[in-house]
Amino acid sequence: MAWILLMLLGLISQGVAFTPPNGNHHVGKAKTDLGVSTTVAPPEVEVLSSIPVTKDGGMLYRCKHASTSTQTDMTFAIFLPSIHAIGVSKAPLPAIYWLSGLTCTDENFSQKAANAFAKADKEGVSIILPDTSPRGDGVPDDEASDLGMGAGFYLDATKEPWAENFNMYSYVTQELPDLVEEKWGVGANGVKSIMGHSMGGHGALTIAMKEPEKAWVSVSAFAPISNPTKCPWGQKAFQNYLGSVEAGEAHDATVLVGQEGTTKFDDILIDVGTDDEFLTNQLMVENLETAAEQAGQKLTVRRQKGFGHSYYTMATFIEDHIDFHMRRLRKAAGAQAIKKMESTAVKINVGDTKGKPIKCKAMVARGPKQPLSYEEITVDPPQAGEVRVKVVANALCHTDIYTLDGQDPEGLFPCILGHEAGCIVESVGQGVTSVKVGDKVIPCYTPQCAQPSCIFCQSPKTNLCPAIRSTQGQGVMPDKTVRFKDSNGEPIYHFMGVSSMAEYTVLSEISCAKVSSEADLEKVCLFGCGVATGLGAVLNTCKVEPDSSVAVFGLGAVGLAVIQGAKIAGASKIIAVDLNPKKFEAAIKLGATDCVNPKDIDKPIQQYISGDLTPWGVDYTFDCTGNTEVMRAALECAHRGWGTSCVIGVAASGHEISTRPFQLVTGRRWVGTAFGGYKSRTDVPKLVEKQLSGELPIDHYITDVFEGVDKTNDAIDALHSGNCLRAVVHY
Repeated sequence: MAWILLMLLGLISQGVAFTPPNGNHHVGKAKTDLGVSTTVAPPEVEVLSSIPVTKDGGMLYRCKHASTSTQTDMTFAIFLPSIHAIGVSKAPLPAIYWLSGLTCTDENFSQKAANAFAKADKEGVSIILPDTSPRGDGVPDDEASDLGMGAGFYLDATKEPWAENFNMYSYVTQELPDLVEEKWGVGANGVKSIMGHSMGGHGALTIAMKEPEKAWVSVSAFAPISNPTKCPWGQKAFQNYLGSVEAGEAHDATVLVGQEGTTKFDDILIDVGTDDEFLTNQLMVENLETAAEQAGQKLTVRRQKGFGHSYYTMATFIEDHIDFHMRRLRKAAGAQAIKKMESTAVKINVGDTKGKPIKCKAMVARGPKQPLSYEEITVDPPQAGEVRVKVVANALCHTDIYTLDGQDPEGLFPCILGHEAGCIVESVGQGVTSVKVGDKVIPCYTPQCAQPSCIFCQSPKTNLCPAIRSTQGQGVMPDKTVRFKDSNGEPIYHFMGVSSMAEYTVLSEISCAKVSSEADLEKVCLFGCGVATGLGAVLNTCKVEPDSSVAVFGLGAVGLAVIQGAKIAGASKIIAVDLNPKKFEAAIKLGATDCVNPKDIDKPIQQYISGDLTPWGVDYTFDCTGNTEVMRAALECAHRGWGTSCVIGVAASGHEISTRPFQLVTGRRWVGTAFGGYKSRTDVPKLVEKQLSGELPIDHYITDVFEGVDKTNDAIDALHSGNCLRAVVHY
């Protein structure tokens, strides 16, 4: 079904102004990652070509725009990883800028180091490829290859005839980053790195050193012109562009590294070939090494035996450089997330709210099938064994809608819904020791008391701790009272032990999974339910083996998480089933090999899967719909003799599942999962660590972002639209 992806991509015709998707942001104005509003219209960009360059759908766009820096049309390329097209949250993707060398264009990298795109796709990072100079009629040039077009040297010229057009420093440091951040949402707030080759290596080093601290996260280079005021290439460029070689000292890495005010980095990675023909007379890497050592700047120079100056060196070691940058970009992204939430932390720390009621805003469910009511409520202090938290972000889950629609037999009204959230601890009750004020936590509706006497917590077979299950189902805290009151002093019930559709809520300590201080709560809140459930169904409940075949029914966030988990487990055939074909693109990008719309076939879906797509059925099937008829279909296309079907979706009250006993007699197994089998306080922090390391990307689930608890009804509408995976509401 890859043709579906290609068909959609084919709509991007050559020569058409186009903005690739970057999620849906419901904030009224465009917002940066730190919430700064802007109404500036992005510049027009003409897409010259669009090419899929990775097997998972990473795209390379070659673009043209009118540059204010060079007063010419400028061409550049941008690689967008497959995760970008699925639907990225408002937090931007990291970016790496690549600067090419003498005589090159924006196309050299993409043609000679295409392996970089597969690595970048895996890491979820964009690569931006500017040209090496302005070009076009009227642009001054020189007969030699080391001056003029193709040799901009990444500086702003001050001498005629170059000064009007040759302003590549401003273009690379200001104009192009502003354009791609606004147009595609990548590299914003300094979550970007820079690298280059030869003249581009010189450009990367000097730009990173000259720009303010944190403008660039990291820098690396291949065979850089390291001391250009001492080499023929650099001397010629500086004499012509700037009027003197001395003026070029402001663009010489060897000079800059020792100057006060130069940006320092924890390390700078350089690869250079031992057989590079320009090593001695043009590159002079050893001069930079000496200056860096004297300045206390760590410099890792790897001399690659037998390699020369060509792109073969770069193509061979480019993945090392991407790894080098991604380690630092992830850390920078985490720092930005912390900065973004500083205002929340200030609110928590200002004033003495400990032991006192807090008035805040909440969305109250007054009755089934009614819009949520935006109200001021009072949240009482936590009692013994309880924790009061500030809710930073809440992701809407279909279970909330299921209860709001009156289908939950345990649904009580009035209540505060919400159970997939990221929070910060505001205060703790007596006896609480596992979390403290200021800790980041993910509330978990499946608690983990971890007591030696709890046979459920001590067993590796289950995560179903019953310690507070009875009161949780009654909408009260373990002492059988509530912590919420409306403006009239009337009690409001709790929901699933979480109730995160309020700016503050109270949790049992055993429901709090403490996570890394670097976690972005707007993302990792997804581990509070749906994404963790889908992943765990595959990895914990069913323990899918490599080369298995899998069928997934229902392609919401849970179903897509099952596909992602199956891909991680090494499944070789992953069949995605849904009535909405718009969801197939995301399924394919996450690993689906086949996509089926039951409306497009002339037989029951179980017969199609176990007769047309496979001879005997698939090894594992997963129902993520909550529809009992689909549950039956999922079982009946499980492989004869050993197939396992896992029920994930929650059916409406009173519904029962059925099948012919012969389906089970012939070797099929029916199993179910809650929270994917994860033990909440032990396992959720591990999922967060995997997300922070880049091993477990989850941004693609966040398709809609809303600002303010009062926008929760809008988030519900988005979820009902059929095009939303997860709507996150930031409070």
